[in-house]
Amino acid sequence: MSPENRKQALIDAALELFGSAAPERVTMEDVAAHAQVSRALVYRYFSNIEEIHVAALRTSVDDLVARIRRERDGDLLTQLQDTIGEFVAFAEDHAAGYIALLRGGSVIATSETAAMVDEARHAAVDEVLVRLEIADPSPFLLLTLRCWVAACEGALLTWLQERTLAREELVPWLSGQLVAMIAATAGHDPAIAAFIAKLESLA
Repeated sequence: MSPENRKQALIDAALELFGSAAPERVTMEDVAAHAQVSRALVYRYFSNIEEIHVAALRTSVDDLVARIRRERDGDLLTQLQDTIGEFVAFAEDHAAGYIALLRGGSVIATSETAAMVDEARHAAVDEVLVRLEIADPSPFLLLTLRCWVAACEGALLTWLQERTLAREELVPWLSGQLVAMIAATAGHDPAIAAFIAKLESLA
């Protein structure tokens, strides 16, 4: 196995562990055992567990951005729900790590990891704008979309911990929240009224 592939295998092993255990509870020894390699080999590629946290998050963010930017068919609402579904699936695949990173006071959060999380948030906003075919969004619309992404994160954190709804119920509810928030913004921003009518005709 090449050094690059070996390093990625260690990151993949860490991601699997972070999916079921909070990252702050995972040690270098755990990664070595899960990857079925020696502890010394892990230290050859990573100086400490924090470096693995960052590398794993980089891989996760790249995966999420690729998922939400994937080409989609169907009407506007179908495309939006499919995009939201990718976000929910990502959160499920990395449940423990997702919860640990986004909850307040996470011990794995750093300025570097925060920048990567923001990168994913910006990608989500940009993708909604692409689906809406809006090249020059107003300040009101940008604020609305950023608030909606924050609301999605909060809803997903609660959902992952409580699981009181099926995924099939959660996804259309989140897309409905987007429609409702944009509709509320229309009262302050007449420029998006045409897009409201387009979304509501599909809801």
